[in-house]
Amino acid sequence: MFKKILIANRGEIAMRILRTCKEMGIKTVAVYSTADKDSLHVRFADEAVCIGPPASKDSYLKISNIIAAAEITNADAIHPGYGFLSENSNFSRICQENGIKFIGATPDQIDRMGDKANAKATMKEAGVPCVPGSEGLIDGYEQAAVLAAEMGYPVMIKATAGGGGKGMRGVWKAEDLHELWDSAVQEATAAFGNGGMYMEKLIVEPRHIEIQIAGDQYGKACHLSERDCSVQRRNQKLTEETPSPFMTDELREKMGAAAVKAAEYIAYEGVGTIEFLVDKDRNFYFMEMNTRIQVEHPITEQVVDYDLIREQILLASGTAISGINYLPKLHSIECRINAEDPFNDFRPSPGKITELNIPGGHGIRVDTHVYSGYTIPSNYDSMIAKLITTAQTREEAIAKMKRALEEFYIEGVKTTIPFHRQLMENPDYLAGNYTTKFMEDFVMDNKFNY
Repeated sequence: MFKKILIANRGEIAMRILRTCKEMGIKTVAVYSTADKDSLHVRFADEAVCIGPPASKDSYLKISNIIAAAEITNADAIHPGYGFLSENSNFSRICQENGIKFIGATPDQIDRMGDKANAKATMKEAGVPCVPGSEGLIDGYEQAAVLAAEMGYPVMIKATAGGGGKGMRGVWKAEDLHELWDSAVQEATAAFGNGGMYMEKLIVEPRHIEIQIAGDQYGKACHLSERDCSVQRRNQKLTEETPSPFMTDELREKMGAAAVKAAEYIAYEGVGTIEFLVDKDRNFYFMEMNTRIQVEHPITEQVVDYDLIREQILLASGTAISGINYLPKLHSIECRINAEDPFNDFRPSPGKITELNIPGGHGIRVDTHVYSGYTIPSNYDSMIAKLITTAQTREEAIAKMKRALEEFYIEGVKTTIPFHRQLMENPDYLAGNYTTKFMEDFVMDNKFNY
């Protein structure tokens, strides 16, 4: 087992990893930018190293600085969390070359599955159902126009190196393709340094359902059931739940088997997620694989009683898995609390938190790194907390969420708490009747403004 793990991340996920490490008796190293010098992960880690100025490219994305921090603190492993370098094959490779264990996928696995065009080709080879689309990357707008005409509109153009909805455009008619193609390429190039694009048939109003998987170093994998992530805004998830209200036992068995097949085909090591689009007839199609821990992993932990960060560390140290698949015993919902103004097009709202009350009680979990007096920097993602409720039934989990949202009080910045309070009153959401297009019809009012 590792003696010391460097956590190459920030915010709530850094705190989440740190807590499990402490429970396992493993020393921790926090890295931080100058903007995060007052962050909780810096305070609670055994050691902390400043790796640069606020800009991510000069700190959390600067591989040389992170490796140097690991070397001077004698860390024998690095946990990348999610985002930043978590799916960077070069980082995984450099860790390997420096004798530091990367707690995540191997460089080859990230190359095969992190690039969405490669991932789709690999899944076709594995026999996993895929959305019809281009064979590999598209060579410019002209080829895109030909392929779109052959497939028939609507189509979806996607950045091969994409994430968080960047470089994605739904195209409903031919006259819009050129403009949307250019904007997607520009956005992907700016965000990822890679403007490579591919195209898929657009599945109209699907559910976004992902399967949590785990694989060991010996080629064996299992799944830990599904999460429904269909409530999204501009391809960014807002809330998630498990089990999915759309799921059936038969569909769960089929999707779980497909996810395990996908993981074992590439001999996947670590925890990861196979993401699917599911149409109204419950046909499912591989969308992408996330070769890292997900933001929404706590709801899976709650319903199967399984510490996924601990499992990541064990798998990286060479522990074998049992091969048993895990089914949900309870119902859990997560609301992402972002420092954004839901009454102003979800505009980011950085600043100082002047007052804070975090909800509690049975079945309530809050993963966060903020505290009263903490200043939310403008340099990073706006998510500041995850509110998770767990109960015997979906109805009880929603009732807990309503109560917890009423208790969750943050003063000094705008947050998405009012949005989630309205969501928990929405008839379609309450009925489990929602797809990835749900937010297009959702209208905020000022009922819960503060």
